Amino acid sequence: METISCHAAHHCYIVNFGGIKDLSSRRSKLPIVRQRRFFFFVVESGLGSSRYSHLDSLKLKRLGRHRSSRKVCALNSYDNVDSSVVTGTNNSYVLDGEEGGSNVTDSGRSIPKVSIPSLPDEDNGDNVAPISSCFWEWKPKFTVHYETSGLENVGSPPVLFLPGFGVGSFHYEKQLKDLGRHYRAWALDFLGQGMSLPGEDPTMQSKNGNKYMLDQESNVWGFGDESETWAKELVYSIDLWQDQVRYFVEEVIKEPVYLVGNSLGGFVALYFAACNPELVKGVTLLNATPFWGFLPNPERSPRLSRLFPWAGTFPLPSGVRKFIEILWQKISDPRSIAEILKQVYADHSTKVEEVFSRIIETTQHPAAAASFASIIFAPQGQLSFKEALTRCQMNGTPICLMYGKEDPWVRPVWGLQVKRQVPDAPYYEISPAGHCPHDEVPEVVNFLLRGWIQNLESNGSIMLPLLDGPENANFNVTKDLEFTREGSRKSVRVRFYGNKLSVWSWLSSHFKPIFEERTH
Repeated sequence: METISCHAAHHCYIVNFGGIKDLSSRRSKLPIVRQRRFFFFVVESGLGSSRYSHLDSLKLKRLGRHRSSRKVCALNSYDNVDSSVVTGTNNSYVLDGEEGGSNVTDSGRSIPKVSIPSLPDEDNGDNVAPISSCFWEWKPKFTVHYETSGLENVGSPPVLFLPGFGVGSFHYEKQLKDLGRHYRAWALDFLGQGMSLPGEDPTMQSKNGNKYMLDQESNVWGFGDESETWAKELVYSIDLWQDQVRYFVEEVIKEPVYLVGNSLGGFVALYFAACNPELVKGVTLLNATPFWGFLPNPERSPRLSRLFPWAGTFPLPSGVRKFIEILWQKISDPRSIAEILKQVYADHSTKVEEVFSRIIETTQHPAAAASFASIIFAPQGQLSFKEALTRCQMNGTPICLMYGKEDPWVRPVWGLQVKRQVPDAPYYEISPAGHCPHDEVPEVVNFLLRGWIQNLESNGSIMLPLLDGPENANFNVTKDLEFTREGSRKSVRVRFYGNKLSVWSWLSSHFKPIFEERTH
């Protein structure tokens, strides 16, 4: 299949946080695509535009057709919302100090300081890689949304970003705008999430023995009596996402890639790399979840899986619907989403309004609740996280670890276990940073990712980030990375764990500063 580059779609989002109570009443629909495999959006930038709310200014143009564009949906934001619901207040970690100096801890240790590039700022005239919003029809009715940047950088390394659960490609826009200036970058929405939710109801109703489709304006999809033909075997599982990534790399990118995955995306990246080593140049795990799925895999445990009559297919069984309705009402509430964001971002001064609004938009899709049910009841993958890691190690797949130290869910000990199994994998622990370091401290993650790729592309002639020489790779190194954000100087502490890392040295590095502070 021929890859067609997409026109850059510039978006402008203004989101106030207030009339949250009205959000649940708004529903949205994704455009339904039936003919061509590739198409793209051109969004008329303007105040108050968002991904999908009201029909207004979003236009769809089919590539290769000289016909006028037609409006399919629009995008108005929500007014009068208090941003403190999401952002809260906390320290901004501003540091005053000279570049190239060092910080001194309470215990008297000297921590070197390193100045790193800030994110490019369009308002200051910086060069920012434009982002294109595209769709790719993998199979009939399986339309995948993705964003891309830097396609003009022919010959540069390709990088594919995979998002965590509940978010989408929008969570990597800070990477696409920055790294897209030098690399070719893609960010994918998994099927059943983000803007890769189905364009029509996967179920239909049966009445008096006659089948008929539900009204496409219905607020809820997936709760019919019978599945549509195209959705009979549809389950939003990790195996489906692994296949989705494989076909995307083969048909759209068409060459081996560097994979970067956060949370669920990290598991999928590792799983994909284990099954398709010829398509992978390296894997970066950002607080990757080490497990996914509750129900047994039918191929690995056929007898055990028979004990569970439903495993995420459509339609939802009547016994599951009430449970999902109650659960969905709770977790899709804007107040619940705001609370979750407060948990996973260590620095509450981080602006998360854009992430918040995009998550809210996704929850308003008519298929969101049923898709969520399919995801949480889908069976486990054919490979566990540890098995996938073992395969990658046997295949010699390069792995890099970047973990936010203050993650309340995937704590650093999980990254330590990966490091112990793959000692040669660079392990960077970032603080302060939570579950999504790429969005919370993108300056640091982009700097480390760029340096790691350069190290691999140069066959080691360029040193890994934070290291002064190859001998340093065996030992722990701690440095404070400084950068400017919105006029303020900020500092983030990054600890590189060497190849000779032991459990004792890791525990010592974590608890020794605490004991030292108590003795002073």
